[in-house]
Amino acid sequence: MTVRRPLKVLFYCNVLIVCLLLGYKAYLNFWLPDFAAAHTAQVESIQAKLANRERFSFAVVGNINNSIGIFERRIIPLLNASGVDFMISAGNAVSGGGEDKYRALYGSLGHLKVPYLLTFGAHEYEDFGSYRFYEHFGPHFFSFRAGNSRFIFLDSTGKTSWHWQMLWLKDLLRQADTQQTFLFTGKPLLQSEDGALFAEEQDYLQPPAFREALMQLLGEYPVDAVFSANLPLYAEQQQAGTRFITTGGAGGLVLNDDASFYHYVTVSVSGQGVGTALQRLEAVQNPLFKQLESLWLFIYSLFYVGYLNFILLISALSIAAIKLYALVFAERDYYPNFDLDAAPWVEKPLRVAMFTNNYLPFIGGVPVSVERLRRGLQAIGNQVLVVAPNYRNQPAEESDVIRVPSILAFGAQREFRLANIFLKRIARQVREFRPDLIHVHHPFWLGSLGVFLAHRLRVPSVFTYHTRLEHYAHFVPLPGVLFRNLISHALIKRFASKCDAVIVPTYSAEEYLRLIGVKTPAFVQPTGIEYQRFQEVSQAQVARLRASLGIGEESVLLSVSRLSNEKNIDFMIEAIASLRGRTERPFRLLMIGDGHQRERLQKRIDDLDLGRHFFLIGAVPPEEMALYYRLGDLFLFASKSETQGMVILEAMAAGLPVVAVRSSGIDDVVRQGYSGFKTPEKLEPWCARVAQLLEDEPLRAEMSRHALILAKEHSIEQFARDIKDIYGTILAASQAR
Repeated sequence: MTVRRPLKVLFYCNVLIVCLLLGYKAYLNFWLPDFAAAHTAQVESIQAKLANRERFSFAVVGNINNSIGIFERRIIPLLNASGVDFMISAGNAVSGGGEDKYRALYGSLGHLKVPYLLTFGAHEYEDFGSYRFYEHFGPHFFSFRAGNSRFIFLDSTGKTSWHWQMLWLKDLLRQADTQQTFLFTGKPLLQSEDGALFAEEQDYLQPPAFREALMQLLGEYPVDAVFSANLPLYAEQQQAGTRFITTGGAGGLVLNDDASFYHYVTVSVSGQGVGTALQRLEAVQNPLFKQLESLWLFIYSLFYVGYLNFILLISALSIAAIKLYALVFAERDYYPNFDLDAAPWVEKPLRVAMFTNNYLPFIGGVPVSVERLRRGLQAIGNQVLVVAPNYRNQPAEESDVIRVPSILAFGAQREFRLANIFLKRIARQVREFRPDLIHVHHPFWLGSLGVFLAHRLRVPSVFTYHTRLEHYAHFVPLPGVLFRNLISHALIKRFASKCDAVIVPTYSAEEYLRLIGVKTPAFVQPTGIEYQRFQEVSQAQVARLRASLGIGEESVLLSVSRLSNEKNIDFMIEAIASLRGRTERPFRLLMIGDGHQRERLQKRIDDLDLGRHFFLIGAVPPEEMALYYRLGDLFLFASKSETQGMVILEAMAAGLPVVAVRSSGIDDVVRQGYSGFKTPEKLEPWCARVAQLLEDEPLRAEMSRHALILAKEHSIEQFARDIKDIYGTILAASQAR
């Protein structure tokens, strides 16, 4: 699938906008200092200013709507320079009642050099904002006296019963203890004579009974001016000596016509009376921009959200639209590109950098696989650089290995090492090597460094999926269930998706990657074995080893495994205890390998009195392994954590039939009834198959021949050639992009 570059750029721009806006909202909600009951200090400040004064002035603004460009950057500087004593918002100071809106408004109001008060309006009430207004500023309706004037604020949102407000207001007006009275209602009482675009009945004070009762009360008692907002316009009317002023031009969107424009109102109070003056913000616009702004208002009205939320919504919708376009209209080809020509890279020497979290002299499946691939590639003319941790007994001279000091070593024998991936010299040495491709063997730590350097050097990265991580939960300091069922699979999926290709040793492993959602191209390629070495072992060498181990006429069952929980050795111990009573054929099991569970496993063997049947041989040098394999008559295996089971291939190269517990890494290697048997993890069928091969010599001989045939297909030489073909395909695909 390909998406044109402009759409990609637009997609990532929208993602960036969404992230920035979400980050800004998080900043407003969680990092700005808290504030509470701000009106208390503001009223006290206003009262102190107006004490013993007959003359004063204040400004009324409406529909601030969290405006930065109009209110914060244009109106506030004008107010600070105008000499007004304080400022009152007639409603809709915020674009919504969310916490981020209140905190953003508080930040804007911090630029004022005069006190301020807010009317509880429709936008303050939205999004459960009523409790935030009460907490941050004060009550929804209130009154105070300053100088010889009274200021009354009503709740026009319906949050407070209008009947209760009317009783309270009537009681206040009866007192007639001030010379001037100003009322702030949030929503207008009277409809504008010029009309208002998009205005609806609910934009005016509701319910109508409240409006009628309030107009009747204003006819009975003197009120100098009633201020409201909620509509993006300026309108002034007068009834029964009371001015009704709608002011909604301190922010948000306006039409820039005769009624709808940016503005605020100044109110002058003196012994001679009350005067109001419209302060219009002139904005010179050509007709085209005016029409565009009108169109913007129309679109904005459809969503009716604050402009930050509007941008956030548009960006999110753009992301969805682009992804939908990619899903519906972009051409897809789910088949491999058969036009790729890998020959130019296959025919020339390549420079390959490999990153692995463990390596020789540590003995394990991954180190052995990496070493065989290194030698195989070098044997056919390629250059290989291995990046691996330091070990105590590592070779003194290694011209093609970068050894990295460890930050941490753990395990019974400190065999697992956390290399210091932050050393600058690693990147420098890899850059000097100039790799054509980077091959990583673990989905974290040094593997992650390898993918990072591949991106920096602009070369392809390929990942070999060696290990079923979910079976290693006991090594991770996290809840086992969480790691097994979620983290391990998510880690593999995320890492594999960052690489250009994935190599898997079996078709079962490839199926697993597809099931967890990996879409990266995958190549099935089993790890190679040194087939010829197993054929070079002589019968005399085997006889000497049998004698040195004190083995007589009994059959030898062989197993090779690290002594660790994930290898399921407890099952094998129980099975051998059961097998002892099922066959009269004398036998002993030699378990080759070492690990942190050795003492516990030995104690279990002793407790079951298996000392004559089950022997923990310990680690064997790699160069002697072929001889030990040839010592056996059968190969037994119970691990379910393998992706391939390389030791099974080695056993078959020595002509050993296999009895194994069926699992993903075993299923593709052992052919049922041909080179061995695969059983469920149950003692009865597993022991039955072992006993059958122990007692049926013709069947064992036939399976031995079949095992040799299968193993021969996996020589290191062929393995290296196949891997290089994969490299060539990856490089060709990379160049074609």
